[in-house]
Amino acid sequence: MANVYVLNGPNLNLLGTREPQTYGHATLKDVETLCRTTASRHKLDVQFRQSNHEGELVEWIHEAAREAIGIVINAGAYTHTSIAIHDALQAANIPVVEVHISNIFAREDFRHHSYIAPVAKACLCGFGIEGYALAIIGLVKINESFAAKRR
Repeated sequence: MANVYVLNGPNLNLLGTREPQTYGHATLKDVETLCRTTASRHKLDVQFRQSNHEGELVEWIHEAAREAIGIVINAGAYTHTSIAIHDALQAANIPVVEVHISNIFAREDFRHHSYIAPVAKACLCGFGIEGYALAIIGLVKINESFAAKRR
């Protein structure tokens, strides 16, 4: 079965308790369940991971480059600060969909810039945790389109 990597950055382990007015009441376990359910409908397996450490996220991106059809990433605050994650995603050379639970463009100015967006096929923000399901479906469509072009 093909793999999709769903990578989550710093503080996403606090979902459900951290700023519920911004991020809602769903937990990271709820996000994982949603991702696994969505992926299984499309005959995909999910490698679901979360880290508060930038280097660990970079290592997982390298791993995904060898093992996955694409990456869904919510890099949290690293979205706005990490050139290392940008470079790893670019080097991975597989489709990337950037996800944010909240609408980052309706928040503080420093959240309006993403180092991930230039290397992502798509960006989703403001859909709550449903953005993860949409991102997985998007990766399926991107891969179907790519396969059709190769025929």
